[in-house]
Amino acid sequence: MPGAPAAEPVPDLTTARLILRPWTVTEVEAVLRGDRGAHWAADFPAEGDQVIAGLFAEHPAWLGPYGHRQVIERDSGLVVGSIGLFWPPSDGALEIGYGIVESRQGRGYATEAVRALTEFAYAAPGVRSVHATVEPSNPPSIRVLEKAGFERCDDSPSPTDENASQADENGEGGVVLRYQAPPPAGR
Repeated sequence: MPGAPAAEPVPDLTTARLILRPWTVTEVEAVLRGDRGAHWAADFPAEGDQVIAGLFAEHPAWLGPYGHRQVIERDSGLVVGSIGLFWPPSDGALEIGYGIVESRQGRGYATEAVRALTEFAYAAPGVRSVHATVEPSNPPSIRVLEKAGFERCDDSPSPTDENASQADENGEGGVVLRYQAPPPAGR
């Protein structure tokens, strides 16, 4: 993949039920071609995973140690989603994004993955805050963030705020809420 960083080993992050493993160039290319990996859940990749795979060429740092990872269910060994940091940080602020395939939703995987990657992000150089944006029409994602310890920021618009941006004719640019993870104790 043009623009991909030199292959240096990036360690997995392991939780009680998940492995967060960096995407490989081979897997990115498979998603872009529409191929199916034998180690993927039947409904992986979801639309969000396909979008991220298409952006790696423009953002090669996302394949690095502080970039995007596949979410692997430890019991089955299957890829069940993805999570990532939108590296590099901007003025010390770093955004996190995530998605779990429908067949594995409701099991707490997204919360578990968000907690682990947020802790990892706060240990990264230059990171002073970790945040996520979510549409008000996505209550399950809001619950994930709240269960992971994120708090709604005062600067995010309310869905009823007359100054909040509204979606355009393509559904883009709608109201989003911003949630921030508190820094770890002692930081």
